[in-house]
Amino acid sequence: MLSLFRTSTKIDKRDKELKLFLKNILGCKPKNISIYKLALTHKSYYYKSNKGFRMNNERLEYLGDTVLSTITGDYLFKKYPYQGEGFLTEMRSKIVSRSSLNKLAQKIGLSKYIQYSKDNGQFLSMDGDAFEAIVGAIYLDKGYPFTYKVISKRIFSLYLDIDSLEKTDWNFKSKLIDWGQKTKQKVSYQVINTDETNSRKQYTIQVFIDDVAQETAVDFSIKAAEQFASEKTYKKLLAENIITDE
Repeated sequence: MLSLFRTSTKIDKRDKELKLFLKNILGCKPKNISIYKLALTHKSYYYKSNKGFRMNNERLEYLGDTVLSTITGDYLFKKYPYQGEGFLTEMRSKIVSRSSLNKLAQKIGLSKYIQYSKDNGQFLSMDGDAFEAIVGAIYLDKGYPFTYKVISKRIFSLYLDIDSLEKTDWNFKSKLIDWGQKTKQKVSYQVINTDETNSRKQYTIQVFIDDVAQETAVDFSIKAAEQFASEKTYKKLLAENIITDE
């Protein structure tokens, strides 16, 4: 009985801390706390619903990704009234990139509330995935206008250094391919290994220039792994003076 009491007390304390955290982020109390709990449940730590389904934050992550992309596009359109489509698209990509969302999740303190299994390896995009899932939860709980206000006024304004991000090199894959086209060298990518961790595939991508192997990177997303491998390759070629930044 004593151990059950302690477990219950621990859960109650965690719930209270989560509610306080959400109130600070939202500016008001959440209506349906269970949606936010689900948003913070990683695939490695799923639980079964009363109908026997495995529950995790993947569906909310999908929804949040869509909502966040729309909010970010709207936010940038208003912030940069004289910038063209190319600039706006690149800025949106920078903001919603996994690296950027991981940092935002950590800055707002979201990471400490994610439920995941530590026995199933590292999850490089877990924080960013949870951030997207939380956006999905806010949208379901409060609607789009409220979600837009929270993201643009309370998160982007306080935690996103938009000016610094504007100056940051991000799309190294595009830079590498552009360099290849200018110098008439073929830049290509290959999946050289696929591992399955907790029923989720992890990809190892290698860059090739004129069929000569370059750097590799590993991620749960092929797109992200290509980006990281491109960055490593680009910086290596830059250090060797093969590429010059103009």
